[in-house]
Amino acid sequence: MTAHNEPSFTLGIEEEYLLVDKTSRDLASDPPPELMHECENRLSGRVTTEFLRAQIEVGTRVCTSIANAREDLVELRGTVAQVAGEHGLAPIAASSHPFANWRQQSRTQKERYEMLARDMQAVAGRLLICGMHVHVAIEDEDLRIDLMNQVKYFLPHLLALSTSSPFWEGADTGLKSYRLTVFDAMPRTGIPERFESWGEYQRLVGRLVGAGLIEDASKIWWDIRPSARFPTLEMRMTDVCTRLDDALAIAALYQCLLSMLYRLRRNNQRWRIYPAICVEENRWRAQRYGTTHTLVDFGQGAQVGYAALLDEICELVAPDAEKLGCVDELAHARDIVKRGTSAEKQLEVFNTARAEGAETMEALRLVVDWLIEETAHGTTAGTGDTIA
Repeated sequence: MTAHNEPSFTLGIEEEYLLVDKTSRDLASDPPPELMHECENRLSGRVTTEFLRAQIEVGTRVCTSIANAREDLVELRGTVAQVAGEHGLAPIAASSHPFANWRQQSRTQKERYEMLARDMQAVAGRLLICGMHVHVAIEDEDLRIDLMNQVKYFLPHLLALSTSSPFWEGADTGLKSYRLTVFDAMPRTGIPERFESWGEYQRLVGRLVGAGLIEDASKIWWDIRPSARFPTLEMRMTDVCTRLDDALAIAALYQCLLSMLYRLRRNNQRWRIYPAICVEENRWRAQRYGTTHTLVDFGQGAQVGYAALLDEICELVAPDAEKLGCVDELAHARDIVKRGTSAEKQLEVFNTARAEGAETMEALRLVVDWLIEETAHGTTAGTGDTIA
């Protein structure tokens, strides 16, 4: 087995938020330009526009630990909430809005977004969705591909913890992550195939570029991919987490999984690589049920309750959590299952309001209120819940 220098496992987190009007609770389809300008002034290149004007994206610095990532996300979420609040708006960290209509949204005026709209037509227009991307540095290119082949097995387990998009255009979709049904209409999405080397991956990119299909590897939108800009393995499957602590738990778990797989490799072991259809089946189950049902343990060849699977994974990566300094964040993953994901809590708020006599739209507005409060929880913009 080829020797590799140990990866640094530094990480970065990108989150996308929706901007809502605090009065109507609908999306702010035409937010004032001053909002973005002020965010850019305060956050020094860590905030940017997204495809739709009602969206805003933030990204941490390169973080040497989850503790560093926490500091950045507290500042990022808090600043966006404070600036938005000055304009009567608020960010919500949810992968879909409970009742907004995608046909009524305005695009950000940038050439790359105009190209996307021209190429994808209505498929792009429906991208009223937000996600969370986690980058972990794996500096060696062949090692990056090897770990990508193995870690994709665990992506549905991360998706289940993150689910935050149960509603679409005012309807309960019956899915905990409706976002993926929207994104999967795009080309070059989903679970990547297996690659034998960095060279094989680069040859695929070269074919696509050479045929004039894409400009570069950034137009490959798989659930996990080698970043086109950084020496990282970028996890893209998850919904954006409404609670900051949930986002950090998932980022820590992903970081620990990569560390565990590298540790196995050093001992001449590896995680079995199953056919993509197996991972895709668990992806669907996570998308449909979140943490409330089963995923398939393909080693056992049987469905297993999500909580039991998560316990097993946490035990597998416990040494890595100790090494990386994220024991508390890893433990919080179990708390998500006990408390319920954002999708589960949104449905709870909605169904409780309806049972108490609220009309559907009133109940949906109460879901938005809950999302506003939970997005700010743990930040300097929260209701007394600050992190020192």
